[in-house]
Amino acid sequence: MKHVHPTRQRQARGMQRQPIAAACALLFFAAAAHAQQAPAAPETAASEAQRKADATIDTVVITGIRQSLDTSLNLKRQQRGVVDGIVAEDIGKFPDTNLAESMQRISGVSIDRSMGEGSKVTVRGVGPDFNLVLLNGRQMPASTLADTGPSNSRAFDFANLATESIAALEVYKTSRASAPTGGIGATINIKTARPLDTKKTIASIGVKAVHDGGNSRLPDNIKGDSVTPEVSGIYSTTFGEGMFGVSVSGSFQKRDAGYNSAGVPNGWLPFKGDETGNGAIPLPGAPGSERITNRPGPNDVYSLPQNVNYNMNAISRERTNGQVTFQFAPTKSLTTTLDYTASQNKVHTRRNDLSAWFSFGPSSSSWTSGPISAPLNYTELIANGDADLSMGGADFATKNDNKSLGFNADWKVNNKLRFAFDAHHSTAESGADSPWGSNNVIGTASFNRGQTGVDFSQDLPILIMPTTTRNAALQQVTGSSFRNSYMKAQVDQQQISGSWDISDESKLDFGVGLTKAKNRSAYSNVQLDNWGGVANGPANYPDNVWIPQDLRDFFGKIGGVGDPRLFTLFYTFDFGTVRDLAAKGNGDPSKYLASNVFSTDRRTTEKSSSAYAEYTREWELGVPMSATVGMRYEKTKVTSSALVPIATGITWGSNNELTVLKGDPGFTTLDGKYSYWLPNIDYQADLTDKLKLRASYGTTIGRPGWDAIQGGQTLNDLARLSGGTGSQGNPGLKPLKSKNIDFSLEYYYARSSYVAAGVFRKNISNYIGSTLENATPFNLHTPIGGAYYNEASTTGACGSDITCIRDYILNRYDGQPGVTKTGESNGHALGTIVGQPGDPVANFQITVPANTQSNSLKGFELNVQHAFGNSGFGVAANYTKVKSGLKYDNASFAQQYALVGLSDSANLVGFYEDAKFSVRVAYNWRDKFLAAVNDGNQLGRSAPIFTEPYSQVDISLGYNFSEKLSMQAEVINVGDSILRQHGRTSEEVYSVTQTGRRYMLGLRYKF
Repeated sequence: MKHVHPTRQRQARGMQRQPIAAACALLFFAAAAHAQQAPAAPETAASEAQRKADATIDTVVITGIRQSLDTSLNLKRQQRGVVDGIVAEDIGKFPDTNLAESMQRISGVSIDRSMGEGSKVTVRGVGPDFNLVLLNGRQMPASTLADTGPSNSRAFDFANLATESIAALEVYKTSRASAPTGGIGATINIKTARPLDTKKTIASIGVKAVHDGGNSRLPDNIKGDSVTPEVSGIYSTTFGEGMFGVSVSGSFQKRDAGYNSAGVPNGWLPFKGDETGNGAIPLPGAPGSERITNRPGPNDVYSLPQNVNYNMNAISRERTNGQVTFQFAPTKSLTTTLDYTASQNKVHTRRNDLSAWFSFGPSSSSWTSGPISAPLNYTELIANGDADLSMGGADFATKNDNKSLGFNADWKVNNKLRFAFDAHHSTAESGADSPWGSNNVIGTASFNRGQTGVDFSQDLPILIMPTTTRNAALQQVTGSSFRNSYMKAQVDQQQISGSWDISDESKLDFGVGLTKAKNRSAYSNVQLDNWGGVANGPANYPDNVWIPQDLRDFFGKIGGVGDPRLFTLFYTFDFGTVRDLAAKGNGDPSKYLASNVFSTDRRTTEKSSSAYAEYTREWELGVPMSATVGMRYEKTKVTSSALVPIATGITWGSNNELTVLKGDPGFTTLDGKYSYWLPNIDYQADLTDKLKLRASYGTTIGRPGWDAIQGGQTLNDLARLSGGTGSQGNPGLKPLKSKNIDFSLEYYYARSSYVAAGVFRKNISNYIGSTLENATPFNLHTPIGGAYYNEASTTGACGSDITCIRDYILNRYDGQPGVTKTGESNGHALGTIVGQPGDPVANFQITVPANTQSNSLKGFELNVQHAFGNSGFGVAANYTKVKSGLKYDNASFAQQYALVGLSDSANLVGFYEDAKFSVRVAYNWRDKFLAAVNDGNQLGRSAPIFTEPYSQVDISLGYNFSEKLSMQAEVINVGDSILRQHGRTSEEVYSVTQTGRRYMLGLRYKF
């Protein structure tokens, strides 16, 4: 189409313009050209006139912050549908040091933080798994590891990518037939530079020093370097009279950080007020009820803590990124591009912690009033003073590798017809980077803990143990776990697209594609369940391996740390030293190493074929307007094979833990398939040369997480007295289907300034939730409630005293079937009790994903950007409000289908910039949101995790010594904000975490 939009003509007449002078803007606008994008990239539906304009657009001569905001404004204004973006301020200089942290400045975008840094994004209330990430228009794989296994998530982890080689980020909030499927919340396109677009030689190098305040709050034995380096560079050139182009960019970043967290990480056990058993507090009138203040009523809900934990975590990260691009344009009508992108993120974690576990024996407690009662204080009496005072340690490392090799050919047949072919092979791989595994723990303890209470009325849980002292002579290694997790995702994609200008006012875009996505998730675990200690255990460890510490040294920022009742004296230790001593004492070093033989190995393949067509027409009916009508057809086949271990029995090794015994694993294979027609309509009208109206409708799908569609049933290694847990996938799951409606009105009232308001609604069906199925897999017998157990409870007069029951069985029946006594510790018997035929069959709660409910979410967005003339001052702000019918019901213990991650958010950015100096102050706020519907409590009941409102202020300063040399200084998290999570009530703290400020000082030189 040749039609030139009147609005743009008026804009051109209103300002004096000249060709782009700033290299960053050149990189961005050239990257936006259709010729360099994958054929199914979101912008391919733009008109030919718009593509030409985007490739050659002029800009007012400004630099840095103002330039970035202006270019983002132009992107929003010129694209069809609802699109927001962020553009680099200069070569190698993105507005934030992390892509996720940059995206949180966009309305409707919220981030999840990991280790004090932005990691994953939620858009308009839709979580990270249902936002599709593209690199230059290509679908990217994702892999990450969770604490105890592969994450099985589709969510892209932006912490793997450095910002220095990124030209722009585009967030497409409305659907397009030309875009790959998978983004219900948004499709996010990460754009890098292309050498033939710049048509000049560009070179830049930067260095930076980083100090992380969280590192300075760590114990000395795990603390990293105070200052760490970053270096980055980019080089791009053309030769052969513009026929050839090559660009190279790379960066290396080392960061030593730390965070400290306290809470109840093993979950809160929920009860109804009239319940008995499973550790419930005594009913009114029962023995012990006199020690309860304001007991919850019979219809109230209350929860008890499984444990309380204080942990200190040192994080050493090395992130390496690189990209090489070759281009060859033998004619003006044909351009070919070959590019390779790689990133590696290595994370080394060291941890020490202090914890106390509750056994739900005789207790005292006080509560808030119902209907959801919260514990103000919970205390277990422990008359014998022989419970474990636990102090754990960990030292593990992971490595994430991302690689993408792509080829693109763009052929302009004539002025009306063009074709493009794009293919890429991309992988994301995560695994262990240490012989000690991808995650581990060595538990140590002294068995001298008496009365133990926790005050939950402050931000920090206050552990109170008036009769307990640390004693190095009693300290010994107890249980341990060395996990080896692995996850690999792969995407092979081929796309052919075409564009036909039917007339000056209409055009047709079309294309077909094939995508094969593969995922492998595997893990193994080497575990010793000696949580009750071993005979003569303390003798294996010299007193000097235990390093005395004071808890207050590490939690000084959190309210309550000054409480004089807080138990503060504990030990840390060098993980390697204690591991070697434990291996020597055990006699089998392999018990303290991760295994490279995976006991669980799940492999899933998705094969998708697609075709689309989009028709665009421009016309005038009083005002200029245009519309695009599109349809996409998507067909997918799922095949899932799983190697899972076969459970053979249950053994009782310590008071609270039972172990599921497993034999040789076996393979199973399941499959599923689905297909969808996905329509979309975009309409826009220029009501005036400053006022634009938009309306969009589209249908999108979001594919289930890998864990949801993986075959095979897995039982968790640890069970409790009440039973065990497990999980099972469902390859026959349908994807989420969302029907989306958007309206927006945008007023561009002055240069670099606009106000925009939009409303949206998403009607989501096939919502994926978790159902709990009570099952007895493999008919495993548990010793709990068996013949030995019942005799100890009655004849042995032990009642419900677990320690007494174990002592009775191990001392009286050692050598009998299933009973093996291995020694004594602190006056109590050690050993294992294995379930026997005739004992009760263990019940397991198996989590199975299912397509459950349909519901909707809706909201509105407000944006404002204002530049105060030529003063250099400016401000940008946005606010997003979202709500949904999928809410969590605190009164219910059943599995729930509430929408995770749904929250309001706001941003405020103020800046000043002149030829020499720039400053930017950014405030970000995210309201309370549901982070998880289950906290992992041992009862298997639904228990929420809510993240409390969080805000953060970041400041960046810049100074240009010359046109070539500049300085940047940044302070991240100026206010040293605290992140807190809780359960049904604020008193039910799940975690409270402090990370600290981050300081950066850098220099950049442009050649």
